Amino acid sequence: MSESIKFRVSIFVAAIVLLVLLIAWTAHISWRRMSELHEHLSAQQWKSFQLADHLQQAILGLNNKVLRYAAYQDLEDWTNFDSASKELNRWINGQQPILSAEKELPLLDQISAAYRDYLASAMAINAKIYSTHRSITRLTELGDFEKQSDRILDLGFKLSTAHQESLESFRVQTLQSLDILRFVLSGLLILLLAAGGWLAVVVYRDMIAPMQVQLVESRRLAEQQEKLASLGMLAAGVAHEIRNPLTAIKAWLYLQQKHLKPGTPEFADAEIIGVEINRLERIVKDFLQFARPSEPQFAVVSAEQPLREVQTLMEPGLEKSKIKLVLDGVAQAQIRIDPQQIKQVLINLVQNAADSIGKNGTVTLRARLDEKRLNERQTDVVILEVSDTGNGISPEAEKRLFDPFFTTKDFGTGLGLPIAARIVEKNQGALQYQTQADRGATFGIILPLHKP
Repeated sequence: MSESIKFRVSIFVAAIVLLVLLIAWTAHISWRRMSELHEHLSAQQWKSFQLADHLQQAILGLNNKVLRYAAYQDLEDWTNFDSASKELNRWINGQQPILSAEKELPLLDQISAAYRDYLASAMAINAKIYSTHRSITRLTELGDFEKQSDRILDLGFKLSTAHQESLESFRVQTLQSLDILRFVLSGLLILLLAAGGWLAVVVYRDMIAPMQVQLVESRRLAEQQEKLASLGMLAAGVAHEIRNPLTAIKAWLYLQQKHLKPGTPEFADAEIIGVEINRLERIVKDFLQFARPSEPQFAVVSAEQPLREVQTLMEPGLEKSKIKLVLDGVAQAQIRIDPQQIKQVLINLVQNAADSIGKNGTVTLRARLDEKRLNERQTDVVILEVSDTGNGISPEAEKRLFDPFFTTKDFGTGLGLPIAARIVEKNQGALQYQTQADRGATFGIILPLHKP
């Protein structure tokens, strides 16, 4: 797996984990808010009911004590009133932490002020009884006290109503926040599904699909290697059996040519036989090279060196067919190769390009840097390319391009590209090509970049 794929998969996995954590956090916050709402409403609603009821019961109890004291002048009643009034005062002051809404606190202050007036009215009744030593039974004398009592009870009911309104506001706000959390949770779930789908697409596109292609390529290469091995053994045997008779025939032909006069039909026939014998020797040589390619003698050279030597060697011959051989875009890099073997491959590729062009065209040599999978790993490579402006490779020929003994030329063994591919493999590289109808072809020798 390449570093870029690992990085992208790591990012996707981290995003999915983050989304899962956000979903879990959102769900936790939602449940907590629901629990808080339930507990708050249950407790505070009960307190709101207790608020008015307790204040009402306490004021009515104080009223009874004051009225009993006013009627019977029993000091115990006043003592009980004084104790109960102080307790109610502490209770009123204790409601401030509970009542935090904007409408509740002003009402609580009004209740505190009204309660002070209520106590003052009760103290006035006590002072009047103490000074006159008589009971107070007329309503006119208790009017202010009754008025202050009604005022407190009315404020208590208003406070209860305001408390209910604050609870309703809290409930609405909580429900709104829960709606937002539900919306966020739904969005996160959608993003999670999208990220999962995206991750599946990336894994399939960048990992599974290339592995399938690589598996097919590996199977094809294995079959090709098996075929090449069998053909190599056959070629070695055939070449060995043919070389000895050819040598004898060539020697006898040489002896016979000495007795023939130049210009005679017999001498011309002997020359034709010699040419065919040479062609057979070349075929035998190709067979032997295909069967037993020599081991490379590695040396570290610049990527430009084999290209420059091939240009110098083949440029004069190609000029006769009005084909330009140009060197363009050479990367400054070093490669570890057998220079003679790679030069032989380049010569073969240049000759094939020239044969494809025929006349009036251009063959371009270049070297460029890239990163490719080579020898089962991703690595930095140098690609030596041979591009032509010929007719390209037909789909029928492309299917059998590297098959031994397959050729589209009138005179050819069909071993040029298979031998070139084997030589490149011996040099720890690979041979690739790109072609397009009527736009030529580009063959590339992929070699590992040498890093000192």
